[in-house]
Amino acid sequence: MEPMLQVKSLTKVYRRGLLNPRETFRLEADFAIEEPAIVGMMGPNGSGKTTLFELITGSNSPTSGSVTVRGRDIHRVRTDERDRLAIHYHQSYQVRSFRSLKPNALMERAGSDYPLVHLFDEPQFNTQDGYIGFMLDFFRKLRREGRLVFLCVHPNERFHLEIMKEICERFVFVQRGSVTPIADYDSLIAHEPCRAYLADLLTERAA
Repeated sequence: MEPMLQVKSLTKVYRRGLLNPRETFRLEADFAIEEPAIVGMMGPNGSGKTTLFELITGSNSPTSGSVTVRGRDIHRVRTDERDRLAIHYHQSYQVRSFRSLKPNALMERAGSDYPLVHLFDEPQFNTQDGYIGFMLDFFRKLRREGRLVFLCVHPNERFHLEIMKEICERFVFVQRGSVTPIADYDSLIAHEPCRAYLADLLTERAA
């Protein structure tokens, strides 16, 4: 069976200037997730996390490389059906619209009636405890139904890390456009760039 999600040699380059364009940001990613899972994503602001989500859902076009969901290239699927493969929930829980220069009539069908990949951009872990429990149950429900769930979180309290440890089966750390897949929570905490990012929280955790 094709991987649930395959991000293959993916690059997104932003440049500024018309006459003498200079590169202002580069995101590079290459990883695959074979089966349904709950994946935690962390990284400093401006590191490229949201850009990666946009590329996975097909709302942003890569400079090179590809994103496939169960074997279907998201950027070749009709724009009005891409959210049947991968859907991006922003903090406001709005879903971003899609645009493409190529008419939908010339593009492929999604081949799915319900999103296979769910990407949550900073779900509100700073709300009441009851709501946190509701969200965690919802993420687990999606996982049980065979979906792939991404949780992009900026931990600013110790209990955020405990939630990530409890619910996430694997992780992705993003820094300065570099995407590093990490197998488990202990490996994440041992990853030096992540340790630097979480410095104060880890000190509190160890106290």
